Amino acid sequence: MNFTIENIVLLFSILLLVGVISAKFSTRLGLPSLVLFIAAGMVLNQFVFFDNAWLAQLLATVALVIILFEGGLQTKWESVKPVYKPSLSLATIGVIVTTLTVGIAAKFVLDLTWAEGILVGAIVGSTDAAAVFSVLGNKNVKRKLATVLEAESASNDPMAIFLTISLIQVIQSPSFDPLTLVLSFFWQMGLGLFFGILFGIASVWIINKINLDSSGLYPVLSIALSIFAFSVVTIMNASGFLAVYVMAIVIGNADLTYRHSILGFNEGLAWMMQMVMFMILGLLVFPSELLDVAWQGIILAVFLMIVARPVGVFVSLLFSKMNVREKLFISWAGLKGAVPIILGTYPLVEGLEHGQLMFNVVFFVVLLSTVIQGASISKAAELFGVTRTGKKTESPHSLELISIGKTNSEMVEVRILEESAAANKRIHEVDLPPKTLITAVIRGDQLITPEGSTKLFPEDVLYVLVKKEQKMN
Repeated sequence: MNFTIENIVLLFSILLLVGVISAKFSTRLGLPSLVLFIAAGMVLNQFVFFDNAWLAQLLATVALVIILFEGGLQTKWESVKPVYKPSLSLATIGVIVTTLTVGIAAKFVLDLTWAEGILVGAIVGSTDAAAVFSVLGNKNVKRKLATVLEAESASNDPMAIFLTISLIQVIQSPSFDPLTLVLSFFWQMGLGLFFGILFGIASVWIINKINLDSSGLYPVLSIALSIFAFSVVTIMNASGFLAVYVMAIVIGNADLTYRHSILGFNEGLAWMMQMVMFMILGLLVFPSELLDVAWQGIILAVFLMIVARPVGVFVSLLFSKMNVREKLFISWAGLKGAVPIILGTYPLVEGLEHGQLMFNVVFFVVLLSTVIQGASISKAAELFGVTRTGKKTESPHSLELISIGKTNSEMVEVRILEESAAANKRIHEVDLPPKTLITAVIRGDQLITPEGSTKLFPEDVLYVLVKKEQKMN
C-alpha cells in the first residue's frame, strides 16, 4: 500500500469499523473481542507491511495507560474492599508462581537459558479483565468471584511488567545484583502506590476547581492528568502503570464534577485504544512464523492452562476461605489479553537474541489460551457451580444531565430488587429522603413517566435526582 495521508486515514477508519463490528459479534461467538481484533490485524498485514516493534510498543503503552485508567475509574472501592486480600495475593504471589512454573517449561520446550525461559513466563503471567468478562455472556458468576477476578486482572499488570523489565536487565547484564532487584521492586511498587494516591487526590481537586468553559474539556483533562502521572512516575523509575490504576480508583470513588461525561468518554476511548492496539499488534505477526512455533506454542498454552495457572492460584489462595470449585474456576478464568502481547514486544525492542521467537510463542500462547478458555468459560462457571441465580443487577441504561455537572445534586441509577422495600409499592408509598425526586422509570424497553400512583416492580430501573451528600451517606 502506498502510505499517503489519504490511505493512512482510510486505513485507520477501516481499523475502527472492523473493531466495532468485531466487538458486536464477539459475545455471540463466545470469544473475547481481542481475538477478533488481532485476527483483523493479521488479515490486514497481508496488504500492509508493518514491522516497527518500537512504534507498536509506544502505541501499546499509551493504550495500556488509558485502559488501566478506565478500569480504575470503574472500580468501586466498596466492592473491592471485602476481597482485596485474595485479589492482591493473586496479583503478586500468583503472578510470581505462574512466572516460575511457565519459565521452567519454556526453558526446556524452547531450548532457552533459565533467565530467558523465566522471561517468557513473566510475559504471560498476568490476566486480562476485559477478556474474562467479555465472554461471560448471560452467565452470572458469583459476585465475590467476579470481583476477585476483576480486581486481580486490573492490579496484576504492574507485577508482570516489573518482572519482564527486570529479567531483560538480568539477561543483558548477567552480573546484575539480585539484591538490587528486590530493592527495585519495593521502590517501584511503593512509589507507584504513593504517587498514585497523591495524583488521584490532586486530580480530584483540579477537576472540581478548575471551572472550564466547556464540559467536553473535563474528560480530556482527566486523560491528560493520567498520562502526566504515568510519565512523571516512570521517569522516577517507579511503576507508572500502578500509579495510573491507583490514581483512577481514587478519582472514580470521589465526588466528581461531570462524572458521567468523564466516565463515558474514557470508556469509549479505552475501547478505541484496544481496537487499534490489538490490530497493530496483529500486523506484527505473520501466520507462517506462527506455524513455525506451533507445537511449542500448543505445549506451553496447555501447560499454562492446566498446570501453571492452577498452581499459581492454589498457592496464592492457600489461606483463603474459597473452596476448591471456586479456585478451579478462577484458574480457568485467567484469560490473557493486552499486557502479555505488549510485553512480548519488549524483547524485540531490546534486541534480545531470541526476541522474535519469544514474541511469536507468546502471541501463539495468548491467542490459543484465550480462544479455548474464552469459548468455554460460561460452561466452566456452570460445571464448577459458581453461577448465581437471578438476573444481572447491572443495567445497560445510562442518563446524563450536563447541566447539573457543577451543582450539589446528582442523577443516580437504582434497580429495584425482589427484596427491596420499594418492590410492588406505588411511588407515593415509598419513603424517600427529603428533596429526592424519581425522574424516570425504565421497565424492559419502556420509559415510564413516574407519578405518585405508578407501581414499582422488581427489575425496574429508576433514575433518581438526589443531593450529593445524601448519595454519599
